[in-house]
Amino acid sequence: MQCIFIYHADNICMKKQIIMKTIAIALLAAIIPVTVSASHWTAVDCVNCMDMHSVLNKEDAIEEGTVSTACPCILISGTEGIIREGISLDLVSGPETELPWEKDREFLKARLRNDTNVLLGAYRTVLKDPLPGEEYNVHLAASLLAGIVIKPGAIFSQNAAIGPYTEEKGFEKGPTYIGTTLTTTIGGGVCKIASTLYNVAVASNLKIVERHNHSMPVPYVPYGQDATVAFGSKDIRFLNDTGSKIMIWAQGIDNTLYMAFYGSRPAPAVEWKHEVVEIRKAPVKYSVNPHLGADEQKQVLEGMDGAVVKSWITVTSGNSVNVKYMGMSDYKPMPHLVEKGQ
Repeated sequence: MQCIFIYHADNICMKKQIIMKTIAIALLAAIIPVTVSASHWTAVDCVNCMDMHSVLNKEDAIEEGTVSTACPCILISGTEGIIREGISLDLVSGPETELPWEKDREFLKARLRNDTNVLLGAYRTVLKDPLPGEEYNVHLAASLLAGIVIKPGAIFSQNAAIGPYTEEKGFEKGPTYIGTTLTTTIGGGVCKIASTLYNVAVASNLKIVERHNHSMPVPYVPYGQDATVAFGSKDIRFLNDTGSKIMIWAQGIDNTLYMAFYGSRPAPAVEWKHEVVEIRKAPVKYSVNPHLGADEQKQVLEGMDGAVVKSWITVTSGNSVNVKYMGMSDYKPMPHLVEKGQ
């Protein structure tokens, strides 16, 4: 996962949130690769969804207030509907029309200089509770992207444009998916840039040359609409086939990334459609917290259901309607992490 992080010293709630999220990543990295023996799990009827779920023991499941915490049906509800509708789980990321730089002098000069005065497509990506380094890396990458011009017939590559994501270039440690493990690496977080580039390129009706989905779903863009990068192996690339120059502009403000492409003539209307081929319910992984009571549980990290999703876009220009297949995205489930008392 695959820009200045600012918080006030007196903001105790934010500090606690950051600490909890950091602990959650460490727990997730340690837990996900481990296969839990079947003998440690018990199948029970869930009182919320009337289905069967596997938990550590039956007492945990029937304890009042526990099932609603541990049940994936409660933590992640309506996954199939969410995927089918192409809605981000946080319901805040999506196409954008009001951009923060519209009166910025540097942007206005660049737009005139490059004769890119028409907005092709724009997207807003909201980072849910970003970790230290994540927001910083996104802001830094956005500042490196702003003003890049793609010539007609040229292929844009994120890795070539702003990589490698190293300390020498100013990047810090941030969260990264490596297979089914969530860990931290230098430059972690730049996949938010890749996912946003992907959505803006699609909205601008550009030909996608290379795109890879994450190994697990991400909470900041819809299933089937994410992209990941790894310098030297995975990239997001697209072709400027508009016949004129395209200028990229991007800016990170707090936990929100704004990005837009500008050209010489409007892009057609683009609409996403997704088909759910398979859903893999996210398991619940427990760890012991000695500071919790014997019957107490606390969710540390909300997981996400895995899925196999096929995606299309419908491109409408005047009376012409064209449907394009965008490929299949295969996600492993991200477990819910729950702490329990001894």
